[in-house]
Amino acid sequence: MAERTSGNQEEPPTPEGTEDDRAAEAVKLRKNGLEPQVSDELAANMAQGWADTERHDLEPVPQAAHTARRRAALSSRFPGERLVIPAGNLKVRANDTYYRFRPSSDYAYLTGDQTENGVLVLEPRTDGGHEATAYLLPRSDRESGEFWLSDRGELWDGRRNSLTENEQLLGLPCADVRTLPERLKEATGPVRLLRGHDTGVEAALTDKVTAERDEGLRVLLSEMRRVKDDFEIADLRFACEATARGFEDVVKVLDKAEATSERYIEGTFFLRARVEGNDVGYASICASGAHATTIHWVRNDGRVRSGDLLLLDAGVETRNLYTADITRTLPVGGRFTPLQRKIYDAVYEAQTAGIAAVGPGAAYRDFHDAAQRVLAEHLVAWGLLGDLSVDKVLELGLQRRWTMHGTGHMLGIDVHDCAAARTELYVNGTLEPGIVLTVEPGLYFQADDLTVPEEYRGIGVRIEDDILVTEDGNENLSAALPRQADEVEAWMARLLA
Repeated sequence: MAERTSGNQEEPPTPEGTEDDRAAEAVKLRKNGLEPQVSDELAANMAQGWADTERHDLEPVPQAAHTARRRAALSSRFPGERLVIPAGNLKVRANDTYYRFRPSSDYAYLTGDQTENGVLVLEPRTDGGHEATAYLLPRSDRESGEFWLSDRGELWDGRRNSLTENEQLLGLPCADVRTLPERLKEATGPVRLLRGHDTGVEAALTDKVTAERDEGLRVLLSEMRRVKDDFEIADLRFACEATARGFEDVVKVLDKAEATSERYIEGTFFLRARVEGNDVGYASICASGAHATTIHWVRNDGRVRSGDLLLLDAGVETRNLYTADITRTLPVGGRFTPLQRKIYDAVYEAQTAGIAAVGPGAAYRDFHDAAQRVLAEHLVAWGLLGDLSVDKVLELGLQRRWTMHGTGHMLGIDVHDCAAARTELYVNGTLEPGIVLTVEPGLYFQADDLTVPEEYRGIGVRIEDDILVTEDGNENLSAALPRQADEVEAWMARLLA
């Protein structure tokens, strides 16, 4: 990677101003850079001879109509209040390198934009409603030299859309984000801010916001995402299809994973995620052998051995940032042992019961309760809980030693979507058409668990699918991947042939 020639640039220069202003800014940029040998002749050379690349025939992003409707719904809930939703900033990975940027989910949900430093502001109108503006970085200024002397200049980081181009793409007015801090400092009236994403915006609003008002905005934004619209459902459907192809990719290279490690599995799935989507929706869990008993095993540095089970929990995040979340537990050698199949079948039966409990009008907790009952029945039948009845086990929660986690969660633009929603609308709520959730029961017998027979120890099984609540029941969006043990073995045999 080439080292940037410009250093700690404080603020990109404002392109407006007189010719003398721009000349002075160019000198400032040269002085602030790490390369002091920029001659006036080179600066003059770099300022001219560039083609006009402005685009004038851009179509709105596919979700533009949906983001406009979402902004209108948000506006109706907070009349007379200014609403500020930042995208967030780049995060340092090490020294002068950064993590790949992903905007805050609420900002992307409301704008369709994915660029760093963006801020959506809804200004209250005197006649009611709000005027929405996306504050974004404009193109790098070429006359001042910012585009090549600034450490965030386009010659280093790539072309940005102009504000006019972004207006065409996003379907809302756009302004220079560098003017926003002063505007916010001068703002009057109540303000609500989505916190935790942009310290500069937060500093500009220090004396104008309250934790209570801001929390109300965060909660409402989370609750708005409970019921998915047609665009979101289509994107989640594609995410599941791409993820299924990623799982097929993994099965085809299990022999190479055996020769290396779980990292080969992680890298194989990541390739599919980057080719068909934006990224993985979360850190992939590629857990082989006893690692499958660790719920969030993401180190992915262990051995892959024939005869063991591989618990693969992974999801493709689409280019619109919606993610699948699917888990399959696969026999590395292609066939389950009798004990592995016994445990797998118990989890499959529990998941089937959980999925059957998903439908409009059902309580959110129903699918969890249904799956947990089936798992408890098997644990009692296997003699792992003495002579206690299933009802008593469930009353005391004793099955949780081996079931560990909840049976699912909402899914969408976040893998754990709607996380800030009020309890009465989420876990104590009622399902309705358009909600998407996961159903993912599991059994995990730790390698050092002396309360189970030795042959159980080190076996972990989870099966997870993404379920859409429909008008008359549910749809398994990830049904392309087999679940039943015989079907899993037959599917693997075809891929390994």
